[in-house]
Amino acid sequence: MPDNGKLRLFHLPFSFMLPQHVAGDRGYFADEGIEVEIVERDRESVDWKYIPAEETLTGDYDMDLYPICKWESLKRTWDMDDGRVVGAGTFADQPYTVYVRPESDVEEPSDLAGVPVGVNRRTGQEYTVIRALEEHVPPEAVILEHHGMPTDRLRALRDGEVKAVSLLEPQSTLAEHLGFRAVLRFENHMGIVAAEEVDAETLDAFMRAYARAVGAINDDPDAFREEYLAMLDADADVAPDLFEGVDREALLASIEVPTYEPPEPADRAELGAHLEWMKRRQLVDENADIDAIVGPAR
Repeated sequence: MPDNGKLRLFHLPFSFMLPQHVAGDRGYFADEGIEVEIVERDRESVDWKYIPAEETLTGDYDMDLYPICKWESLKRTWDMDDGRVVGAGTFADQPYTVYVRPESDVEEPSDLAGVPVGVNRRTGQEYTVIRALEEHVPPEAVILEHHGMPTDRLRALRDGEVKAVSLLEPQSTLAEHLGFRAVLRFENHMGIVAAEEVDAETLDAFMRAYARAVGAINDDPDAFREEYLAMLDADADVAPDLFEGVDREALLASIEVPTYEPPEPADRAELGAHLEWMKRRQLVDENADIDAIVGPAR
């Protein structure tokens, strides 16, 4: 436990992170004997990514635990010494989807060879997209372009600035209501990173509270629908043009709260295999050492 007795949790206001918010609001962390402070950046102040690219969360922002893409967790902890990876998982039955405009000649994943796909770089999602595309096209045919936040990517696709974009829910459903076509779906993989001060007992308590929130949501998803849709409401505030002409009532009615999964303790062997792939693709320093990246055995 940190010296001040309070666990500072960085929160991504994305649909797959809903259980962390629920565990805080419903007192599940407190029931496990840990006092938490959930830190979330305001959507209107974020124009690129929620996790700062040049500052450390465990140092500059004084966070104790933070979620991030599994592959970015490997890179960030090595390159920036920003904590150690202690957990990983898919977190939700909620895939990434690559969308194209309705008139596009891209009909199947193999047609994405040489086609720029819009992502938000330095968030980790680019690694997820690369891995998925490499199952259908040669590695040298994977082309990614930075187009920012989900609303920025949707706008870029709408305006013809890019031929395809990757999205998660609930922006995926918005894309479909805007008439875009899905051509590829693949799992979203996340990691949990902890500062050195977080001990095994505190981490176990965090995991139990998180799993309890997962169970509560899965047992009664409709009870959490309003919280789930909060991010879409925030998007409507910062990008109202994307919602023009969209039947908002029909849009909301078509969005379902997904089934969630709690994170699992970090698997050193599995993450080591991912690290080796990143090295082969020259996505991380060739000297990166999995023993310096993954937290101590629990």
